[in-house]
Amino acid sequence: LVLIRWLVGLHSYSGEHTPPMFGDYEAQRHWMEITINLPVSDWYFNTTSNDLLYWGLDYPPLTAYVSYFFGRTAEVAEPAMVELTSSRGYESATSKVFMRASVLLCDVALFIPAIYCVARAVYGTQQWTQRTAFLLLILLQPAVLLIDHGHFQYNNVCLGFTALGVALILQGNEFLGSICYCLALNFKQMALY
Repeated sequence: LVLIRWLVGLHSYSGEHTPPMFGDYEAQRHWMEITINLPVSDWYFNTTSNDLLYWGLDYPPLTAYVSYFFGRTAEVAEPAMVELTSSRGYESATSKVFMRASVLLCDVALFIPAIYCVARAVYGTQQWTQRTAFLLLILLQPAVLLIDHGHFQYNNVCLGFTALGVALILQGNEFLGSICYCLALNFKQMALY
């Protein structure tokens, strides 16, 4: 499952080498740049250092904090990738590997385990064939693979929190399930629909 995701990520992404906006890869990279270089109070506001017309941060706060985490990591791995303003359109082979690895890490840490939890909540431990089929159908679903690992986004973080919430609710833990759903909403508003 991880290898397939990595192989999808070896190809180009939407907006690659296409100024002036460079696509969703640049949006995600730019959010890392903004969150590590500006105070939290400026993340969502148009300022001299934060031009909202250039990939303004328009997702809920949990997305911003995940961008901050990966931005701090990028600052150590490849500082030029997240330099304020001068990194616009930054595309290097190592930055692409870093960005692809960040999406893969989110899948491995959250999405894949969350889908496993749903499969276990629905099928239990006895129905191995159905549980495995369910896992493969969800985890190898082309849209899930292509949008996050090909086009370049982090939708599986939102979907992972949602799935984990569903699994917890199915197991009778409505409180923790609700918290997970709130985390999904605070990562990406698409969790509403």
